[in-house]
Amino acid sequence: MKQAKIWKNRQEIAFEASVYTFLALFAAVCVLPFWLVVMNSFASERNINVNGFEIVPNEFSLLAYEFLFAGEQLFRSYGVTLFVTAVGTSLAVLVSAAYAYVLAHPKIRIRGLLGFLTYFTMIFGAGLVGFYITVGKVLNLHDSIWALIFPYLLNPFYAFILVSYFRSLPFELNEAATIDGANEMTIFFRMIWPVSLPVIATVALFYALAYWNDWYLALLFIDNPDLHPLQIMIRQLLSNINAQSYIGGNAMSYAVAVPSTGLQLATVCVTIGPIVLLYPMLQKYYVKGIMLGSVKG
Repeated sequence: MKQAKIWKNRQEIAFEASVYTFLALFAAVCVLPFWLVVMNSFASERNINVNGFEIVPNEFSLLAYEFLFAGEQLFRSYGVTLFVTAVGTSLAVLVSAAYAYVLAHPKIRIRGLLGFLTYFTMIFGAGLVGFYITVGKVLNLHDSIWALIFPYLLNPFYAFILVSYFRSLPFELNEAATIDGANEMTIFFRMIWPVSLPVIATVALFYALAYWNDWYLALLFIDNPDLHPLQIMIRQLLSNINAQSYIGGNAMSYAVAVPSTGLQLATVCVTIGPIVLLYPMLQKYYVKGIMLGSVKG
């Protein structure tokens, strides 16, 4: 009996060791691309051209970062992206949560119609031409920073996640608050919103990622370089580098003047920082919010 117990303990230890080993190797594989990008952003262009991407470069250089921070476009684009992400995420979460509350409210008679219209837009869209005319011509948002915010204020999929969670809350909370004299606005912000923080934080993370990584709206509606967000700045930067290298005819001589590969890596490192830091802040809400918003209802 004692030997069997010892054998069982050894099996458990071996199983746990194999699981941890597999997870460690998997984590290393996931981290390796980020490590290569960060480390080689500090490598010299000659070292990258000769040796390729190395785990630890043989020759370091800050030329790519010096070139990147030499102009003012990076700081302007950073300001635009931070404003769009902060304001857009706040407004989108507020609009989506309020709309989802209406869809989930059992006493709203037109909630079925609104739900159908919301679901319909997930399947059928107006197309690029209709979208461009609506935002650029009807709303007259061409070359306006609000053109980067308004089109993403209400995502039907995120709204349905919130609806699923709101329907899981007991309606007796609303009835008790109504008896005490509270209106729907008070009920929503004072009772529903605080108990819905996990799913709201999850949706906020989705919206923040969408706003931070978006370049499509800027490509359609923004011609003023002062309003270019980070992602369109990266696109323009890479396009200019590739075009000048192609027209110049001698890519290697151009690479000496401008560290094209190192500049691309440095730009990724500089622009990805704030959105990566957002994950630890919302991590405690993320899994709980996904489970609550997708399982219950």
